[in-house]
Amino acid sequence: MRAATFIATLGVLSCRPQQQADVATKTTRDPDSLTFADVTPTDSADSALLKPRFVSEPTVLVFWIAASDTFTAEDQSEALQELNSTTAGIAPTLARHNIKLVPTNSDTIYVALPNRQRRMILLSGVDYPFGYVLVAPGTAERILAGLYSDDELLDEVEAYFDLPSSDSTGTRPRIST
Repeated sequence: MRAATFIATLGVLSCRPQQQADVATKTTRDPDSLTFADVTPTDSADSALLKPRFVSEPTVLVFWIAASDTFTAEDQSEALQELNSTTAGIAPTLARHNIKLVPTNSDTIYVALPNRQRRMILLSGVDYPFGYVLVAPGTAERILAGLYSDDELLDEVEAYFDLPSSDSTGTRPRIST
């Protein structure tokens, strides 16, 4: 059925004038402009999030790859809800420290290296088909597969990116003599 739909769509698209096809191409969103809500899988076969990500600055990638279909629909729903909640909890911290938050359904991530080289991170085969990848180009990535509590994820992000601890009050200890 999916193949028939694809072929029918391909036939319709090939009959369109080139100008209309160009306009349609220009109006599609850049994959990096997608929000975390767009990571919710609707059909794993046709998603802009399947395009491998290229990371050139400090980034937290939220991943949900195709292998998640091995979980029951109920388990997928619960995991996605927890992932959404935890991600929303760290978003302000990331924004405050200019760290990008990027969703992906792709199992491949490329990290920019000096001299126009790239390093590939492959997510297929990790313990869970969803979670986070912390990337700061020039250092080793940290893959956090599965679900994390708000505090655990915040601790991991603060430690990896060397951020000031959120539980510090910013006041110096008082020294008495």
